[in-house]
Amino acid sequence: MMSLRALARSAPRALSRASSSTMGRSTQSAMRTIAKTQSAAFLRPQQASAFSTTLFRRAATSSETDEELSAKLASEIEFEQDVKENEPMPASIKDFIENGPFEIQDTPGKEDVILTRTYGNEKITVSFSIADLHNYEQENDMYDEDGALADEELDGPKSNQRSEADEEADEEDLGGNAEPDVPVRLTIVVEKPSKGALTIEAVAQDGAVVVENLFYYKDAKLAHGASPDATHAAQDAYPGPPFGSLDEDLQVLMERYLEDRGITQALAAFVPEYMDMKEQREYLAWLNNVKGFIDA
Repeated sequence: MMSLRALARSAPRALSRASSSTMGRSTQSAMRTIAKTQSAAFLRPQQASAFSTTLFRRAATSSETDEELSAKLASEIEFEQDVKENEPMPASIKDFIENGPFEIQDTPGKEDVILTRTYGNEKITVSFSIADLHNYEQENDMYDEDGALADEELDGPKSNQRSEADEEADEEDLGGNAEPDVPVRLTIVVEKPSKGALTIEAVAQDGAVVVENLFYYKDAKLAHGASPDATHAAQDAYPGPPFGSLDEDLQVLMERYLEDRGITQALAAFVPEYMDMKEQREYLAWLNNVKGFIDA
């Protein structure tokens, strides 16, 4: 899942990476130029600079810089607002809000989103964070840079040995695989009065919820880690085996247990879309806050 605004924001970084990938190819010529310059400088006497570059820096007053920065922020705000107006609410979000069993706790200015519901005598919370979106984009940037370096290393005689069939296979792989959704980490807590809590660590991606770990705490407070002491006590508790190492029938039954409580494909489709929408909303608010501070 890659929205228009994400592509637009990543464009400058992409240009920067493209520039850096060509830098290595011109290193030798640049070194030759530097050597010539140093030789010429050694042969002729040094001349003192007739002026100071600080005069040019002082020429641009702070008010002019503030105006340019404010104008740039206004341009970004206008772009984000246009994207927001042209992007209708995804059907997965609308359907989940109207028909889902969860209440959404979304505090403006905070990264975390919390879904809550009751199921019999149980209290169920599902939390996720838009920080996963930022981490995913950073990991993709690192992957793209590594790929650019690998392509540069192949720019040699050996690269010509690749057959046309290999290149066609690569093109088919790129064209046939759609970009996956951003993986979103979920923390699911199921509490019972005086019986403690289960904490399930899972990932929502591509319309599915994949369970990774399952914990039990006698004290439900440890499941939320509301204080440093609770977090420390939770870390000391026996974590149980990795979920994937459990008996397959046990895994299937636990997944059904979660489905009965609303941890379904509908939630898996809702979370990445809502995270993307919230990130856009928070980014727009951040732009307005920064612009308001600059203009004050």
